[in-house]
Amino acid sequence: MKILVTGATGKLGRKVVEALLKAVPAEQLAVSVRDPQKAEDLRARGVDVRQGNFDHPETLVTAFAGVDRLLFISADGDNETRIRQHGNAVEAAQRAGVGFIAYTSLANAMESPIFLAPTHRETEEAIRKTGIPYAFLRNNWYLENEISSIQGVIAGAPWVTSAGSGKVGWALQQEYAEAAAAVLTGSGHENKIYELSGKLLTQEELVSALGAVLGKEVPVQQVDDSAYAEIMKNAGVPDFVIPMLVGIQEGIRSGALEVESSDFEKLLGRPLTPIQEALGQIVRSLS
Repeated sequence: MKILVTGATGKLGRKVVEALLKAVPAEQLAVSVRDPQKAEDLRARGVDVRQGNFDHPETLVTAFAGVDRLLFISADGDNETRIRQHGNAVEAAQRAGVGFIAYTSLANAMESPIFLAPTHRETEEAIRKTGIPYAFLRNNWYLENEISSIQGVIAGAPWVTSAGSGKVGWALQQEYAEAAAAVLTGSGHENKIYELSGKLLTQEELVSALGAVLGKEVPVQQVDDSAYAEIMKNAGVPDFVIPMLVGIQEGIRSGALEVESSDFEKLLGRPLTPIQEALGQIVRSLS
């Protein structure tokens, strides 16, 4: 059996590869990366490193050749770019005869109002149309996405949000990676959808847990979207990023990430890391 991971030099991809290397021999594992030089350490460990570029479909057909199980990690960029790149990847997987596709999607992808959702809706549909057996890993939200806010709090700033009382199913990226590895190496996952969500928490509940980790009370500053955008601008966030951050806050406020599910625990075979402990891991990694 040959397993291939796309985007294997990214943060999630690296963690998935490490999880897979604990479960299968290196010769069963391949990675598709834009720049193979960045994966030389994996090649040295016996992983089959292949060059694949989502903007050049012919490279993907070659990269996916002989692959039984593919983990397709969603690309970065705006929706238009991602939809085009993802379409290239799905078509290449079909042309290469890939036997199974696991795709990192978004919470409640088909109905979600969040601005990120169109990419995932279109990609899920494209995968379904191929007839290739699939698993959609609908990842809720990485706790690591909050690192810049956590760093701000450590430096003495309040926690700023316009997400209101919207809830999020935060979990560590490591746990999303382990869930993906479990699907790739396990059985019975064909044509399944997994809503991978941690315990649902509001911003205040998350910040309360962070305060317990830091041993101090952390104020939460709830603002409207325009004030949030202004605060981000003043904090030095690049102008092109600000609408995306505001869109995420808006999506959370509207309930886009309020998805309750026990799928995560079922795939991991254990409970998720409690949020305070998970935050403690992140805080220690920043020191």
